Order: sequence, then C-alpha cells, then structure tokens
Amino acid sequence: MLGLEKKDIHQSPSQGWIPVYTSPEQTLGVMSMGFLLNNKDDPVVWRGPKKNAMIKTFLTDVFWQDIDYLIIDTPPGTSDEHITVMENLKNVTVDGAVLVTTPQAIAVGDVRRELTFCKRAGLKVIGILENMCGFVCPHCSECTNIFSHGGGETLAEMGKVPFLGRIPIDPTLTQAVENGTNFITAYQESATAQSFIRIVEKIVATEDASMDITDKS
Repeated sequence: MLGLEKKDIHQSPSQGWIPVYTSPEQTLGVMSMGFLLNNKDDPVVWRGPKKNAMIKTFLTDVFWQDIDYLIIDTPPGTSDEHITVMENLKNVTVDGAVLVTTPQAIAVGDVRRELTFCKRAGLKVIGILENMCGFVCPHCSECTNIFSHGGGETLAEMGKVPFLGRIPIDPTLTQAVENGTNFITAYQESATAQSFIRIVEKIVATEDASMDITDKS
C-alpha cells in the first residue's frame, strides 16, 4: 500500500531500530513484520510469547522521534495482540481506538465484542467506521449496496460512540492501494476521497477537543 516492499530496516547502536520512511521528507514512518521476512511469501508462524515480544519491541525499541500520531493497525478480533499493545502503552496517554466494521451482521458482531473489550480495558473509542459500504460504479459513480447497509452506524448508536462515516468499495481505491499510489492525491475530487477526508477531520477534531479539556483542567 505504501510502496515499501523490499525495504530494509536499520538499527542504530544508540537509538534502536529506525523506521522505514515513505518519502525523503520523513513525514510518515512505518514499522512492519514484512520488513523482517526474507521472502514476502513467508508466513509468520509464531506462538503468543514471541509475537508479544515483537510487539513490545516495535513500541519501545523503535526510534519514532517526535511524531504527531502513532497509528497501530491491529488484527480483527480480541486476541493476545490487543492485550499486549494495551499493556505496553499503559504509561502513555492513548487518544483512543477507531473500530472498523463492514455492514454485514456477522462482522458487526465481531466489532461489538471489540467495543466491549475497549470499554473493559478503559480505552476510549474515538468512533466506528463502516468499510466496504456499497459499490461505486466506475462509469456512472452510482453507489450500490451489494451488502447490507448501516450496520456500523447502528452499532455506534447502540454503543453510544461516534459514527465516523462510510467508505465504499471503489475500484479506483483498490487500484491505488495495489500500485502504492496516494489515493487522496490522485482522486481528491472523488466521493470516496472526500469520505476519507471527512473521517480524518472528525478524528482530529476529537483529539483537539480532548486537548482543550486537558488544557482547561
């Protein structure tokens, strides 16, 4: 997605691992298990303790520098990975979690359990995002709901958390992801790109509001 295949990570004796950057300006740094594999087709067949140790390494031994945001992309479900992330972030301020679901009832059920996990762990839920919500025709731009519709919004209402928005199935988005192209730049006028922008604005606004409350206290 980010055009970083076959990139290598480097280790500094004094600073730890150095992230792989997407541009010379170093505006976006990335750390992934993919950088540590000899072959991109190699599976990661690890038991829990080894996975947990690697997650801890990514969080504590990487020289992230002075960043604005640290985004952790976790697998679906409520597994050891989520618990390990929370344990290793307990000494820092976490803005919250963004939960992603597709509209189908079975997917919403999984994310409902994620929502319960966050509440029990004391992790604020910034909001719920509904992905793959409808198909955008590349010829007429009409959006057809080939799956169900509204599952994410209903879950947000039930859980009393913000609903961030919907991202449709868009062939141009798929192509951009596969080619490592910046979709927002290439298709900034499309409805899908505008959906992304509105969602990010809502997330940033949530963080800004939290900072204002902290400043006033």
